[in-house]
Order: sequence, then C-alpha cells, then structure tokens
Amino acid sequence: MRYLLGIDNGGTFAKAAIFDENGKQISKAGLPSNTRSPQPGYAERDMDALWEVNAEVIRKTIEKADISSSDIAGVSFSGHGKGLYTINKEGNPAYAGIPSTDSRAGEYIEKWYKDGTNKKVYPKTYQEILVTQPVSILAWLKDNEPEAYQDIRYIFSVKDFIRYKLTGEAYGEYTDFSGGNLINLNTKEFDLELLRYFGIEEVYDKLPPLKYSAELCGTVTKEAAEQTGLKEGTPVAAGMFDINASGIASGLGDPSKLSMIAGTWSINEYIREEPLTDGSVALNSMFCMPGYFLIEESSPTSAGNLEWYINELLPELREEAKQKNTSIYKIVDDWVEEIDPAENDLVFLPFLYGSNEQAKARASIIGLTSFHTRKHITQAIFEGVVFSHLTHLNKLLAKREKPESIQLSGGVVNSGIWVQIFADTTGIPIDVVDDKELGAQGAAMAAGIAVGVYKDYAEAIEKCVQISRKVEPRKEYTDLYQQKYKNYKAVIDSLANYW
Repeated sequence: MRYLLGIDNGGTFAKAAIFDENGKQISKAGLPSNTRSPQPGYAERDMDALWEVNAEVIRKTIEKADISSSDIAGVSFSGHGKGLYTINKEGNPAYAGIPSTDSRAGEYIEKWYKDGTNKKVYPKTYQEILVTQPVSILAWLKDNEPEAYQDIRYIFSVKDFIRYKLTGEAYGEYTDFSGGNLINLNTKEFDLELLRYFGIEEVYDKLPPLKYSAELCGTVTKEAAEQTGLKEGTPVAAGMFDINASGIASGLGDPSKLSMIAGTWSINEYIREEPLTDGSVALNSMFCMPGYFLIEESSPTSAGNLEWYINELLPELREEAKQKNTSIYKIVDDWVEEIDPAENDLVFLPFLYGSNEQAKARASIIGLTSFHTRKHITQAIFEGVVFSHLTHLNKLLAKREKPESIQLSGGVVNSGIWVQIFADTTGIPIDVVDDKELGAQGAAMAAGIAVGVYKDYAEAIEKCVQISRKVEPRKEYTDLYQQKYKNYKAVIDSLANYW
C-alpha cells in the first residue's frame, strides 16, 4: 500500500493528513496558525512560525499513522487563496505573511474602480479586483512599506511558501495565481501590461515559474526531512488553491456538478471549459484539471463568523462543554434545533471579515429585543451564513442549470442542523462528503497523480470520493427560508447609505 500526504493551510489552521491510495484517511493533525491584527483591517502571520507549525503537524501525522516515512509516495498542498507571502533573495520573509482576511488595501480597490482600471483588467483576467488579492496588497506595500517591497525576490501563495520550505525550490501554481488577478486567462501567462495597470510592474521578475497542480516541484531536502520526519528525496507536487482541493475531494470532476465550501470563506463554484466572460460572476480562474476553468462566487462570510462569536462572546462555553464531556459545537447545534425558525425574526449579516454586498459593509444583528436569547442569536448566525451562500448561488444559477444536488464541504458539515438549513434554503438536495480533511485529500490526490498512483483526476475521484449522506430539502421550510432571505436582503438594502 502506498500512502500520500496532503498539507492544508487555511485561514486559521495548518493541517496535515495521510491517505492510502483508496482515499482512506489514515491519520491527521492540526494546529492553529496564529494570525495577529496590529490594526483594524490588518491580518498578519509570522512566516517562520507558520513553517514551524507545518513541520510539527507533518511530524505528528506521520507518528499517528504508525507507518514508515519511506512508505509516503508523494506530498502536496492546498492553501487559502489570495493574500501574500513573500521571501527575499536569502530565502527569508520579506514582510509578514498576509492571509486572505486582510483588508488594508481597500483604498486601492476604490481608486481602481473609480479610474477605470477594473475595466482595463477585466478582458485579461475576467475577475473583479478584490482587496485580498496579491495585486492589491502589493500596491499597498509599494506605497507604505517600500523597503519590504524592494526586498522581495519571490511572490508566493501560502502553499507555495510551505512547498519552498520543504524543497528549497521556488514555484508558483496556476490555480492560485490565476485567482489573484496575476495571470492573463487568454494566454495563461503572466502579463506585464496587466501589472502596469495596477502600478506594480516591478514585480514581474519576482513572479516564480508556474506549475500545474499535479506537476512535480522538487523533492524533500535533507534539512526539511530532519524538521518534518519525511524521508529525504520524497517527491513533492505543486498542489492547489484550497477551493480546488475541496472541490476535487468532493467529486467536482465535471461541469454538471456544483460545490459549496463553508469554512472561513463562503465558496460556491462549478467548472466549465471556457471562462464566463460576461461579468455575471465575480471570479474565473484556472481549475486544477487542465482544460477547465473554475467559475467562482466567494466572500469571507461563512462559518468563520460562528468561530468569532463563540470565542469572543461565549467564552464560558468551553468550561460548559468540558463539564458535559461534549463539544462546544454540539452545544450550539442543540440551541439552534431548539428554536422554531418561524418564531425567530433576528437577521444576522455575516460580514465580520468582509462582505459580498459592499466593500464597507459590516456585520450586524438586527431586531434584538429583551425576549431574545443567545440561542436565537446563534440560530440567526447559522441562517445569515447560509443566506450569504445563497446570494452567491443565485448568481451562479443565473448562467447554468440547477444541479441535481450540491456537494457541501467545510466545517459546517459537522453540524446536522446547519446542513439541513442549507438544503431547506436552497431547495436543492445536499450531498455531504465523508468526514475527513478534504483540503488535504485534494492535495494528496494531486500528489498521487504526480507520482503515478492515479492516472488522472477522474481515476482519483473514482477511488477516493464517497458521499456519506444526502440531505433533502423540506418544502415547508424552503418557503419560510425564502421569506427570511428576502428580509435579509431588505436589511442590507436599508443599510447601504449608512455604510
């Protein structure tokens, strides 16, 4: 039996998991990848500390698997898209790592939409310009941290940086770079004119050579082997943007399917053979399967809102969960199931980390009275997250047929009631994929293709993807949630001038 290691760096955790060639998860480990916020709207990471966390979770995963590291046939990666991770010519961080929840570059977005830069860019990238994309952060760095900007040797995504630490070789990868307004989707290459539009043409020579997700990018070095427990010389594949990884691990292998990922970000996606160029969706990018494009609607408006709510406003739940020998999430799930949604008129706008409505929109709870309890608020948070996904879904469905089912992954699938709200609100059956680390598995599937365990993505999907359950929508609740969604949109419209 050959084993494959997938390493996933998301918005809050670094995770690693080992799978056998049939997709069975053998072991996993994860640790928080701490993010600091030195100012409102800023999110930063110590890149050296991030590598240490990754090295530790790799060691722990190998130890838990109780296998020899020589049995690991290949390694690959998934990671949050957007953001910016840079190194200098000595291979050290040129600036702090900036994850995809950072919004410091907001003024550049406003400027580019006012001066028409967005219209110049669109025919090349078929994307909106987002505050979290590397082009926006690079423009901010150039003006605000010029020494760090000049010190850059290579521009990476988060997974590219971790791969560099494992192999010592610098590469970019198509799914990430094409989702960051850095690649001309017509030529599938970097474009100097495109960078000039953003005023950052100096970085053209700092963009690393590009690889496809399942292409090899070197092997584990002796130093990295000592740090991680991997065997020196183990093949390492490029990997992919985590929404590709979760999509592939959910079975997103043909254009008829539609995938939702509910984690820190609300990701809603399908694939097609050509980009959608009429401006009806926010993002087109290259998919990990060569020859396909990912059609994406996304925003940082998903389950990360619940995590913040629990950590900041319900700290006592940790002790309560410990006393009851249960999880915090089981407690809040029970709260939501207790409340009849027809009797809860609270509206939560899940914009703690950003918005899919207006750039300056903020999170809100509307309608509070002394009658309401934390149970009502929790249910409203569950609903608000689903409504944000529905906003994206409606844009996608305007240009394609409704799928037979939606493949849902991310943290929300561990909550039965939350999955049911997704089904009820969309009116579409929900396929829940086996409970395992999907980002890591998608990465492992790419590694398997790179080293010949699988012929291609179709074979990898056939061997590895299993649907654990299907959740059907309840018609009476679908009507109710559609009305509640109208209320949600009305609140957003009413606050537009305030924002």
